[in-house]
Amino acid sequence: MKNNNIYEGVFIERPNRFIAKVLINGKTETVHVKNTGRCKEILTPGVPCYLEKSQNPNRKTSYDLIAVEKGDRLINIDSQAVNKVFLEFLQSGGLFKDITLIKPETTFGKSRFDFYIERRRGGAFIEVKGVTLERDGVMSFPDAPTERGTKHINELIQAHKVGYETYIVFVVQTEKVKYFTPNYETDLIFGQSLKEAKQKGVKVLAYDCSVTPDEISILKKIKIKL
Repeated sequence: MKNNNIYEGVFIERPNRFIAKVLINGKTETVHVKNTGRCKEILTPGVPCYLEKSQNPNRKTSYDLIAVEKGDRLINIDSQAVNKVFLEFLQSGGLFKDITLIKPETTFGKSRFDFYIERRRGGAFIEVKGVTLERDGVMSFPDAPTERGTKHINELIQAHKVGYETYIVFVVQTEKVKYFTPNYETDLIFGQSLKEAKQKGVKVLAYDCSVTPDEISILKKIKIKL
């Protein structure tokens, strides 16, 4: 997935989860943050960051904050990019070569999953989660408690019980990582539910991404430690 009109800036502060103050070309701008997660370990004062300038003159903010440097690592924080990147991955045959149908945003029970796909062997539901929390090369999710995430896991278990293939895929929004693991410290219930789901047949996958200031794409499958 490519972005256009990329500008480099310096992060100043995040007054709330929707906006940030960023220094761009010597001027302090109020920008939109395309991630409602905490991102506290990434969005620290003085770090270089990258923004996409909007072409909509009627917007309240002219820029979207999409990527941040953390040491020698570039982390994409655009939560909207995750499903787009995964859709490209599905369409290219990255997950399966025999997909005959891809349907985004499909409801099962009381949840809406990111994708429903069909293959020769039947249908499958896929829930995708973007991962930005990095500590010493280890990637974790979530960075804040997520009742919604646990609800998705439980619905995937139910879908599997009635005959669907089910997947939860963690898209790590950076590369050269050691492995993925649930963030038990922040949300123990989510981590335990993920382990239970795997035991009951839900497939748990994680992929890292190639990230540049103006592009993100899925790179390869990475190790998972539950």
